[in-house]
Amino acid sequence: MNDLTIFVFKETDELRLMGDSLRKEKDYSYIEIGEGIPIIVLHGLMGGLSNFDAVKHFFSEKGYKVVIPELPIYTMSLLKTNVKSFAKYLHDFIEFKGFDEVILLGNSLGGHIGLYHTKLYPEKVKGLVITGSSGLYESAMGSGYTKRSDYEVIKKKAQDVFYDPEVATKEIVDEVYATVNDRNKLIKTLAIAKSAIRHNMAKDLPKMNVPTCIIWGKNDNVTPPEVAEEFHELLPDSDLYWIDKCGHAAMMEHPEEFNAILNAWLTKRKL
Repeated sequence: MNDLTIFVFKETDELRLMGDSLRKEKDYSYIEIGEGIPIIVLHGLMGGLSNFDAVKHFFSEKGYKVVIPELPIYTMSLLKTNVKSFAKYLHDFIEFKGFDEVILLGNSLGGHIGLYHTKLYPEKVKGLVITGSSGLYESAMGSGYTKRSDYEVIKKKAQDVFYDPEVATKEIVDEVYATVNDRNKLIKTLAIAKSAIRHNMAKDLPKMNVPTCIIWGKNDNVTPPEVAEEFHELLPDSDLYWIDKCGHAAMMEHPEEFNAILNAWLTKRKL
């Protein structure tokens, strides 16, 4: 994974733009819509929660409760800014909500958190969906900040995340630029990068028998296609699906195709 994956929007602001009210209870902020088995959506460092807008609307009308928690990427202490702590936070959130069974859906770092949570707390995870996930390929994550003050360099990096560079709007680039030039966020981003390497899951995946749907962009420059193939090879009960002309954020770049693939998989697996 390279440094493209670390870019982030202000999730709370993004949530407000989604037209659904953000719930705040105890230590949690989240969106919840629909009724049925919960699909818990886990965002990455890049992309905020509005990336899953189409997923949220589609599956909340298909008999699922879609829940999108705001992960504490930049609000935990530096010591707790790591994949394992985020997985524990997710476990505590599921307990707080009183869910008996869940489907986890994660993009990028969110996929890694979902995988690590499933390793630690498999009891309630009925299904796992990963797209552009970290967990196997972190060789260059967190590098490339020497030119972070150069707006055009940051713009190009943001565009490279997607197959179509036009997906990287000015709003996205502006937020990316602000984030990588915020010293506190940069320090935590680098901490997460090191944590992702430490928590490589190659040895864990063969022991994880949860049904797993792998949806991947054929043109993902951040986590290349061979990463998806390795996930598929190592996860005993997985199915792999490709989306053409698609980069790192399949649910955002090709929402209708992503939803169709996932809906068919959930039906096939009776989830």
